[in-house]
Parts: sequence; C-alpha cells; structure tokens
Amino acid sequence: MSEVIVIGGGLAGCATAYYLARDGVEVTLLEQGELNSLASGSNAGSLHVQIPAEPFRLNGSEWAGAFAETLPMFLASIEMWQSLSAELDTDLEVKLRGGLMLAESPEEMAIIERKAAVERAAGVTIELLGRAELRERAPYLSEHIVGAAFCPTEGKANPLLAAPAFAAAATRHGARIRQRTSVRAINRDRAGYVLETNEGRLQARQVINAAGAAAGSIARGVGVELAMRAEAIQVSVTESIAPLIPHLVYAVGQKLTLKQGSNGSLLIGGGWPARIDSKNRPVADPDSLSANLRVALSVVPQIGGVRLLRTWAAFVNGTDSWRPLLGELPGLPGFWLCYVPWLGFSGGPAAARIVASLVQGREPPFDFDSRVFAPGFSA
Repeated sequence: MSEVIVIGGGLAGCATAYYLARDGVEVTLLEQGELNSLASGSNAGSLHVQIPAEPFRLNGSEWAGAFAETLPMFLASIEMWQSLSAELDTDLEVKLRGGLMLAESPEEMAIIERKAAVERAAGVTIELLGRAELRERAPYLSEHIVGAAFCPTEGKANPLLAAPAFAAAATRHGARIRQRTSVRAINRDRAGYVLETNEGRLQARQVINAAGAAAGSIARGVGVELAMRAEAIQVSVTESIAPLIPHLVYAVGQKLTLKQGSNGSLLIGGGWPARIDSKNRPVADPDSLSANLRVALSVVPQIGGVRLLRTWAAFVNGTDSWRPLLGELPGLPGFWLCYVPWLGFSGGPAAARIVASLVQGREPPFDFDSRVFAPGFSA
C-alpha cells in the first residue's frame, strides 16, 4: 500500500509527486500513457499572469473579480518557476522578460485599462504603454498596434522539459512512477482507496486526481460530476531565426500567443481550435492554422518569410470559471483534486505545492485561501 497515489503524469501530477516525495511521503504516480505526452508537453510554454482577455471581454467584471482571487497563486507559481531549474538540476529554459497584451484600437485599449485595474488590485504589476512607448519597447511590432499592457513577470519555459524534470527529481526522492498504467475503477475501503488498473490492484490511503483533461472521468469513477471539459487546440513552431521577440506577445482582441524559444524558433498559438478525428484524437485544423498565422503576421510582419516546421494538436482541460480546483472533495476524505484549467503550465508548480501540503495536513508555504479553490461538485 502507498501512502498517496497520484493519478496523472503531466506537470501537475509529476510536481505533486515530487513535493510529496521530497517531504518524505511514500508516493506512487500512475500515468495511463507516457509522462508529459498530453497537454503538459504539447502547450506553447507560456507563463501567464495577466487575466485572460477573451473571457474578460465575454464575461465582464463579475467574472474577472472572481478569477482575480486566484492571481496570487499564479504570482507564487511564477516565482517558483524562477528557481526550478536549479532545484530540479535541469535547465528548463525559463525566461521572464515580460508579457505584452496588445490593443489594435482605442476600444481594445480601454478594455486593457479596465482589466489592468482589476489585476493591480490583486497585486499584479502592470504598466500601460501608449503607441510611442510600445514602439520603443518592442520595435518588432506592427505600427498599427495602438498600445499594450506590459507585465514584467510573464515569459516562457520549455514544456518538453518541465514535467520530466519533476518526475526525475521525484524518483530521486523515492517516488515510484508507473507509466502505461490506467485506472479502471476506484473504490473506498477502511484503509483508504483501492484502484483497479490494467496492471492489477493498488491501494493507497489517499489519492490525488491530477489527470488534467481526464480528471472529470477519474472523478466520475468515485461518483462525482465535475464542471470541467476537454477542448482540442493547436500550436505551431517555425524554423530558428535570429533573436527578434524577447517577450510573450498576445492580443486582447484576437487569439494569439507568440514567443521565441531559446533555440530561435517561434511558437505560435492562442487557443485556436483543432479538429477531432474518427478515433477521437485531436488533429490540426488547416483553417485554424491559416487564421492563426494571419493574426501573427499582422502583429509581427517581419516573420512573413519564416518557414513553418510543424503544427500539432492536444486536448487541454478547462472550466467556464477558469479557476483552479485544489483540495479535498467533499464527502470523500482522502480524495484530492489538483486541477488548473487553461493555464496549467503557468500555475502547475504552485498548485502542486498547495495540494502536496494539504494532503499532509500542512499549511502551504504561501498565502492560500481554501475557499477560493474549493472543488465544488454535484454528485
């Protein structure tokens, strides 16, 4: 029997296993396929702090106020990212040179200004830039951009390296990692939980559901229906070019994330939808690709001659609220949820540290209001 079983081999699961093992807890991690093979390894590596523009525009100030309560967790996570390369003994290619959220009209700049007021109230540093200031800060941008919000703590890291580094460090501290082990059923017993898997029966006193897009399916296995969903989106990468874009670039009015990796490649995304094939697998949508590239080219015209190398698709986990769900499920003592929708790469380290602490009955190492992240459900 393990003290804790973590379900999910993405960033959240591997990081949670690491923090538990480092604290001396006996932990086993189960991954149905290969570590980091889904959203955690397929995203564009953005490290976000600013409130996402699209739900802010669509849902208004009430939604923004509720989401803003989670921003201190994201700030704590970004602070953790800065020291993770040294802690995990792996260069995760973390670069925090700031994020620019662009406005292409005075109306969009007004949206940015309203959003910045909410962010600043939550403790986020935001600098508003007019056209001239933006040209000086980011001369690579198109001249039609009228302004931007600049957040100095945003940036990027390499998603191909982060979860595997956490997993390797967890193993060094004694964690057991079992890949290609899928959970088929979960039942409670006197000692905790019994998990039926394709590799046999496993027992644990406590279970952490960190399964990302599959977290809803895992929760249903214990009779819980969570308000979450999986959506297929896509990302593209180009050939390497000379240094051009030091910032994380995104826009308030269009779907775009644009950044340049340490190897010189451009990563182009923004949440454009992918297609689902006959086997329920996400595959790249040419229409989304074309639209995404048009937006990127309109923002940074200099990339017009850069060759595209690859476009890929993956499921990402989401909720309407965008708020992380962290904590013990009501009525299920010892069954925990570690779930960060949409922004899981940015918030994963802090979310994992929070849940690893709570499982041990400890206070997390930074301010944490459990009511903000309580996992609500309807049985």
